[in-house]
Amino acid sequence: MKNFNFKSATNTKEAAKMATGRATFLAGGMTLLPAIKLRLAAYSDLINIKKIKALSGIKVSSKSLRIGASTTHADVAASKEVGKSIPSLAVLAEGIGDPQVRNRGTIGGSIANNDPAADYPSACLALNATIHTNKKKIPADKFFKGMFETDLKKGELIEAVEFEVPEKSAYSKFPNPASRYAIVGVYVAKLKKEIRVAVTGVESCVFRCKKLEDALSNNFSPSAIDNVNISSKGFNADIHASAEYRAHIIKVMAKKA
Repeated sequence: MKNFNFKSATNTKEAAKMATGRATFLAGGMTLLPAIKLRLAAYSDLINIKKIKALSGIKVSSKSLRIGASTTHADVAASKEVGKSIPSLAVLAEGIGDPQVRNRGTIGGSIANNDPAADYPSACLALNATIHTNKKKIPADKFFKGMFETDLKKGELIEAVEFEVPEKSAYSKFPNPASRYAIVGVYVAKLKKEIRVAVTGVESCVFRCKKLEDALSNNFSPSAIDNVNISSKGFNADIHASAEYRAHIIKVMAKKA
């Protein structure tokens, strides 16, 4: 691990001003610190944002659920507000990593990192989320750009994630037994105006599956998925699952959801 300067910010404006040169923000550090330790990443400054109180907390309205960026996975999983408004999101949070990860990792850190097998990006796409930053509001459909790549610019900090409250929703994951990352994860949401299906763990970036969305829009039931043909072209293939196996599991997880 290379040397770096450690700084702490008390508000988002202060944090943004500190983000110069090779600097990055630190919340839970569940991905960032291992990457630095393994010399996969190097930064001149780590800016601690955990002390910014405005970045944590959960607020519910009749139409949306807003979660502060530094809110931990454990807090989301245990929240009565989340459990009542979007129970599938609480289930997703409970299935992330292990207790140590859930008690340190944050929702903002997860989507900012945009790991191809992370859970929260699928929730953002399926629940038509809006990502609030210190500079603008970004629709989830435009936020996730590619492997570990997002629409965030230098010095831009996620402040909160606002999810649309669905009529029905569920997340089903086929996890890696060791890491609990998604080999395949499928989030199905029936919103007021549309059906959205998001898939993680399958390509270099989370994506919406239009074929499943169209099928469920015509008939919102597991049987509607039977005749959907999912091509494995461009899907991930590794020691855990082939591209063809992932294509099969998408339908299995979608039906379960």
